[in-house]
Amino acid sequence: MPVYIWTGKNRKGDTQKGEMEASTEEAVLANLKRMKIEPTKIKKKPKDLFENVAFLQPKVQTRDIILFARQFSTMIDAGLPIIQCLDILYSQQENPTFKKILRSIKDDVESGSTLAESLKKFPKEFDDLFVNMIAAGEAGGILDTILRRLSTYMEKAARLKSKVKGALTYPIVTLIIACAVLAVILIFVIPVFEEMFSDMGGQLPAFTRMVVAASDFVKGNVIYIVIGLMLFIFAFKKFYNTEKGRAFVDKNILKLPVFGDLIRKVAVAKFTRTMGTMLSSGVAILEALEIVAKTAGNKTIEKAVYTVRSDIAEGRTMADPLSESGVFPSMVCQMIAVGESTGALDAMLEKIAVFYDEEVDQAVENLTALIEPFMLVFLGITIGGLVIAMYLPVFKMASNL
Repeated sequence: MPVYIWTGKNRKGDTQKGEMEASTEEAVLANLKRMKIEPTKIKKKPKDLFENVAFLQPKVQTRDIILFARQFSTMIDAGLPIIQCLDILYSQQENPTFKKILRSIKDDVESGSTLAESLKKFPKEFDDLFVNMIAAGEAGGILDTILRRLSTYMEKAARLKSKVKGALTYPIVTLIIACAVLAVILIFVIPVFEEMFSDMGGQLPAFTRMVVAASDFVKGNVIYIVIGLMLFIFAFKKFYNTEKGRAFVDKNILKLPVFGDLIRKVAVAKFTRTMGTMLSSGVAILEALEIVAKTAGNKTIEKAVYTVRSDIAEGRTMADPLSESGVFPSMVCQMIAVGESTGALDAMLEKIAVFYDEEVDQAVENLTALIEPFMLVFLGITIGGLVIAMYLPVFKMASNL
């Protein structure tokens, strides 16, 4: 079915644009009239030659899903039917990949499927958390509220992820640049100095000879070094993709100084926010714990959450098995116990999430403060050491003169 691009004005006189799939231009005109839009221009959209080449199509970003949830919530709150909401969202969507997904969802809902069932067909874009909360919203007649909570949750989760990424990007980029500079000096610069010193005769200082030997080694084995690094990365990925490998790596990551503390705080913030959002939306606690475990991102934390789920199924509270796991801080366990005893677990979980968001901010600041001097010392010792090694023979010659 062809797609038409339209431009028109609503009742207030504001100009609106969009796309609509229809059999004819007359059908587009009729649909716009029903939407109380006076069309000023309608034309058929030209076909994209690469629309069927998957890897050339843009990916659906988190911000696309957040905007979708927020706009959907606003329209349902205004009293629009779900199918009309999906039609408007589809026509206004600019991402072609997400546009196809919305068209499929709209067709499924029109054919009698629930919104949750339609979303479940696209697990990469709509995870278990999203689908289960939508199902709870449909069952409870509070879909607009659920969509609003989802958009807020996703915004906070994306902000948290961005903070951690920002904290880790600086040292990684700096380290890569430093290694590249060192490689250039060892492969291209040191050999020039070595040739110059050999022409002058005499024995080089021990430190300079060591650097020259390192340069010769790197220059003569650069291909093997690159292949070795690639094989190491490949082997590590294969190991991490195994059940035992991931469990081993994730367990030891939490033990790392500074980094481990940051990852633990991020995990606690994610766990409490996800649980709080799902419980307040009417998702059963056992189902919520299973989804939280799947989205934990760390095998050690995932195992702890599954243990908690098993214990709750046997009649225990959440706080005791969380405390026994040794993964979650005692303060978190105590606050959850208070929330369970007062019947306000969802509200307590949200308060813990807010507190740990601030803890993550502080941990990121501490990490940045520790990394900057460390990187300066590292660069000073490595690059500065190479420069000193090259100038030592010059100083030796000057002293002899």
